[in-house]
Amino acid sequence: MKLGIPRERLPGERRVALVPETVGRLAKAGNEVLVERGAGVPSFYLDDAYAQAGARLVADAAAVYAEAELVAKVQRPEGDEIGRLRAGQVLVGFLQPLTNAALVRELASRRVTSFAMEAIPRVTRAQPMDALSSQANIGGYKAVVLAADRLPKYLPMLTTAAGTIPPARCLVLGAGVAGLQAIATARRLGAIVEAFDTRPVVKEQVQSLGARFLEIELGESAEAAGGYAKELSEEAHRKEQELIAKHVKDADIVVTTAAIPGKRAPLLITADMVRSMKPGSIIVDLAAETGGNCELTEPGKTIDTDGVTIVGETNLPSTLSYHASQLYSRNVASLLGLLVKDGAFQPDWNDEIVKGSVITRDGEVLHPAAKALVQQPAGARA
Repeated sequence: MKLGIPRERLPGERRVALVPETVGRLAKAGNEVLVERGAGVPSFYLDDAYAQAGARLVADAAAVYAEAELVAKVQRPEGDEIGRLRAGQVLVGFLQPLTNAALVRELASRRVTSFAMEAIPRVTRAQPMDALSSQANIGGYKAVVLAADRLPKYLPMLTTAAGTIPPARCLVLGAGVAGLQAIATARRLGAIVEAFDTRPVVKEQVQSLGARFLEIELGESAEAAGGYAKELSEEAHRKEQELIAKHVKDADIVVTTAAIPGKRAPLLITADMVRSMKPGSIIVDLAAETGGNCELTEPGKTIDTDGVTIVGETNLPSTLSYHASQLYSRNVASLLGLLVKDGAFQPDWNDEIVKGSVITRDGEVLHPAAKALVQQPAGARA
């Protein structure tokens, strides 16, 4: 089968969908891999490495889309890429199907068979394909590294001839994959760490990393299907904000990671809470892309508010593009193992992973949540 890898077009995206290591395995399995020249350069995978792995380098994206039967990307198609997609072509990538009705509708109208990496069900068998987790892990690590770089303090406790320096205090909101990696990284750097999550089930994981878990009785379940967090009632949300307010003011670093699939990120840190923080403190908002967990976050920007720095980077995994691409490439290859057999596209449409991740096929929107989105009146969409 002909697999195509174009260069990513989204501004600031430095990752590539497949790295030479993975291309080599796919080529040995009998697939032809077409790579746009320069596609891997932003993540430090050069054209020569792709050629040595067995890929065929092509001049531009137009050549990739013209020949490839399956196109693998990191981000959704941008600009003229959409116009190059053709009927029967297969597209794999982070497609944002729950927030991008226009793209989903366009993929269906072009009769493209599309698979969203973020829609892969979180079942045990799908763990090697879980790109959300592999990239969130990187984001959690980089968030703490960024904060440590900007913080005007040491993170660890230091005993010196000039006296003892106390350790920095870090608060992590949300203990999913990104949050747990942020906790682990802050602890490795010597900070005292507290963490909060609306799901009590993560308490043991937080404590196993050496952090203190902040507990609260919400009076309702905060966990949705698949282990994700869900929206809370107004009363439960008020309770969690009260708890957060008590701990934010003492934190040197706050990393926020709370997200709800297909929804705006929950507001956890108000402007008043930011004003209560110590000058020099840092907030890294990993939910900036979906609105931010902090009221003052400006997506894509780093701002200073009364001496508190708020980092609103929207694509931290891209800043560690070498390893982010390597991990994402392995995720994609694992999914391709279900989709491509004996050199042809022949997935088992009854397989729970295939069924859960397919968005469009044969002119129809198959993913239930994406289908509900495109059927909403334009004014009703978030």
